[in-house]
Amino acid sequence: MMKTLFLQPPSFDGFDGGAGSRYQAKREIKSFWYPTWLAQPAALIEGSRLIDAPPAKLGMEPILEDIKNRDMVVLHTSTPSFASDVRVAQMLKDAKPSLKIGMVGAKVAVQPDESLLKGAPIDFVARNEFDFTLKEIAEGRDLKDVDGITWRDGNGTIVTNKDRALIHDMDSLPFVTDVYARDLRIEDYFIGYLMHPYISIYSGRGCKSRCTFCLWPQTVGGHVYRTRSPAHVAAEIAHAQKLFPQVREFFFDDDTFTDDLPRAEAIARELGKLGVTWSCNAKANVPRSTLKVLKENGLRLLLVGYESGNQQILHNIKKGMRIEVAKQFTKDCHELGIKIHGTFILGLPGETKETIQETITFAKEINPHTLQVSLAAPYPGTFLHKQATENGWLDASNAELIDENGVQIAPLHYPHLSHTEIFDSVETFYRKFYFRAPKIASIVGEMVRSPQMMKRRLREGVEFFQFLKDRHAA
Repeated sequence: MMKTLFLQPPSFDGFDGGAGSRYQAKREIKSFWYPTWLAQPAALIEGSRLIDAPPAKLGMEPILEDIKNRDMVVLHTSTPSFASDVRVAQMLKDAKPSLKIGMVGAKVAVQPDESLLKGAPIDFVARNEFDFTLKEIAEGRDLKDVDGITWRDGNGTIVTNKDRALIHDMDSLPFVTDVYARDLRIEDYFIGYLMHPYISIYSGRGCKSRCTFCLWPQTVGGHVYRTRSPAHVAAEIAHAQKLFPQVREFFFDDDTFTDDLPRAEAIARELGKLGVTWSCNAKANVPRSTLKVLKENGLRLLLVGYESGNQQILHNIKKGMRIEVAKQFTKDCHELGIKIHGTFILGLPGETKETIQETITFAKEINPHTLQVSLAAPYPGTFLHKQATENGWLDASNAELIDENGVQIAPLHYPHLSHTEIFDSVETFYRKFYFRAPKIASIVGEMVRSPQMMKRRLREGVEFFQFLKDRHAA
């Protein structure tokens, strides 16, 4: 077995670009997702190690020390961080020329040849789902016999092997929480709307929805929701309770945990027996009867992608959501005591000054507990990227999706709506939503009731206003 290091390389300060982050950028409030996509193959390979440099605030020195005893390094990369990650790979190769270096992530999954051409130190990239791909390479299998990779042979020729079949027996994958316990400090992972410390895992992969902008289903996970059994999920949560007694919340990072309602209810009942607090991603169409079961069994919060308050934009992005259904769903959550962190995207196809205002009004009306406003990001491999390229909405100068500090830019523009207008609307959205008397009163009340929440909200406030200041300075 090759001694393998799984690496999320050092990057911009505060850059949440890890192997668990859907959209890689520096956030208005500093946050870090767990590197679950690296932890899963690390759990398969005996003697491996996972280094997640950004949240641990590690530079290159400890990494260069570690590779002295390694045969292979697998780096996770992304479109925004690729150039920086190639530089890291070159430093590793220079320090140890015999090192086999591979890359994984949505970027190399959809642009394997281009990635190898631009990444001289990279020996191979793993396309699509790569858990068992990396296990076979670590076991010493010849690269020509490994499904799912594009690689560089001894003559420098780029070779593309056949695709690897997706995993359908999800219970065959080992627990990622053992890798978390072995290699990570869980207090380094922070998401503003989740209780701290938290643990994030997947109970399944893939999403049946066809949202044109969404990264993982279109590049790695696919559109079939492949799930672990409720018993398997509950067993890992019970195991994690023993490993991490300090954890206050578990989060299921499946693209849409509520895609399979009977299974979601079955898992909830198992979690209810364990007495844990948990949250998950959900679509804004979960019936009240299911919401009630989830709430009665420990559900605290739902992360909901509303995206827009304009029905035509939702049609344009194939969201499969009706505004009136989303309103009823949100009303049900409020009445049942389920908190919502709502996510919205500005600059999607069909966006105008009027639809931006319509979305802000919609957000104020449904009033999620907290929200996040992002800029439409056409990642390679998504239908949105294809649309943007064909219609001239994406300039080559904006293709990296972030600025030189790692902050998200507005990469799309339309004849009637400029980059600047879309970019500036994010701050307008935040101000109009949060700077309202009822919302301010709600936040202050929350802070008064909880000293920990007081500390969190004050820190988030400082980070948020610093973020706005940096945007103005850019």
